[in-house]
Amino acid sequence: MLLAGGGEATAAAFELEEATIDSIHRAFGAGELTCRGLVELYLRRIASLDPALHAVIELDPDGALAAADRADAAARSRSSALPPLHGIPVLLKDNIAAAGPLNATAGSLAMVGSRPERDAGVVERLRNAGAVLLGTASLSEWCNFRGPGIPAGWSPRGGQGKNPYVPSATPCSSSSGSAIAAAANMAAMTIGTETDGSIMCPSSYNSVVGIKPTVGLTSRAGVIIISPRMDTVGPITRTVSDAVCVLEAIVGYDDRDAEATRKASQYIPEGGYRQFLNIDGLRSKRLGILRKDFFRFPSGSVQEKVFSDHFDIMSKMGAILVDNLEIPSMNVINDAVQSGERALMLAEFKLSLNSYLSELATSPVRSLSDIINFNNKHPIEERMAEFGQDYLIQSEATNGIGRTEERAIARLNKLCKRGLGKVMQDNQLDAIVAPGASAHSLLAIGGYPAITIPAGYASNGVPFAICFGGLKGSEPKLIEVAYSFEQATKVRKPPSLQHSVI
Repeated sequence: MLLAGGGEATAAAFELEEATIDSIHRAFGAGELTCRGLVELYLRRIASLDPALHAVIELDPDGALAAADRADAAARSRSSALPPLHGIPVLLKDNIAAAGPLNATAGSLAMVGSRPERDAGVVERLRNAGAVLLGTASLSEWCNFRGPGIPAGWSPRGGQGKNPYVPSATPCSSSSGSAIAAAANMAAMTIGTETDGSIMCPSSYNSVVGIKPTVGLTSRAGVIIISPRMDTVGPITRTVSDAVCVLEAIVGYDDRDAEATRKASQYIPEGGYRQFLNIDGLRSKRLGILRKDFFRFPSGSVQEKVFSDHFDIMSKMGAILVDNLEIPSMNVINDAVQSGERALMLAEFKLSLNSYLSELATSPVRSLSDIINFNNKHPIEERMAEFGQDYLIQSEATNGIGRTEERAIARLNKLCKRGLGKVMQDNQLDAIVAPGASAHSLLAIGGYPAITIPAGYASNGVPFAICFGGLKGSEPKLIEVAYSFEQATKVRKPPSLQHSVI
């Protein structure tokens, strides 16, 4: 229990651990907590925990407290209805630009000092929804696209992110800091990005809820991305309800990411996403269990028993389980070279990064080539002897979308149509079910959505998740299934943080 107070409010006890958007708003309404007091609590918790966890790269305490004061003043005036994320503190993954003093660097020292002309599209929507920006969360440098073999969650700016449950375990990449911070109650909500697994995997390993939206549902404007085909921005929180509240706030058309957001805006339901927080949402849903290539656990293992129990619960909740399904060519889909994914990512990364850099108000680097040169000039800080920068060099050697990339696109489209698309259609599925982030490439190559939810804890204490995925625009069904499952199982527990001192 920590004490919160600020402004004219007297200090009042507020349970920060596992606080939700609803519980925070109730405390605001009851006069038990101010937004300034809440921001101070989170800043204090970050100061206490982050030296051990390395979840946060940069904070803007002055900006956050000023925004909190404005939120408190708006609440006192009661001149209009308060926005849905009124006074809720958020951490952004460090590849998402925000106007003001914060750097958005993708973990790279080369990007320190860069400033955007304006907020990223999702940041603009978060601020309009009333959110208070605390700072930036750590990540795998360049969203895990600098080169192979670099530890998940490491960057020269953020250091090595640590799993709050088992510090020796991977936090998984690349939205590692966002997931660590959410798990350890260092922010009310966090934002991550995913190309291929970067929301799903850290959410799984850090026992939090991650929503990977349909590509284009959320804008990528003002975000350092790898692939326009696959990259998406989504929430990482402790509950499905909170994740859905954040999702609802950040979706929508953005003229700076016009093609993708226009196409995906057709999927946004009238009345928003919160209407699908249905405790009976599993009933009559056809769920395809991807046994082969996915559910591979030793006989008698914790995971084997837990998933068996979860399937029983789903059946009792009225779900129709279609078992032993197989996705054709999973060996190809899981091999980025064979599928064409790597070739496309290398070309798209250079195009996307150079475009992002060209739009910055100020920046010490203006091209991928500049970044490669910076790394060569700073080999110790960037740990070049250990990690190199193979993907950056390979990306720099590309020259836009040519025949190689067009063949890769055609191959990926064929894998999607004959893979998830066919299995979903042939079996009339509402969603597929897979453990953890095991279906990340299957869902990435088609820009498909997924929700990852805590499922259990292995014998060594490392969390694992269950994933519900579907075709483009299937978020309403996925939310119903995920929320119903979460409420029936209530698996998540906060980390003990015995290795840290609060």
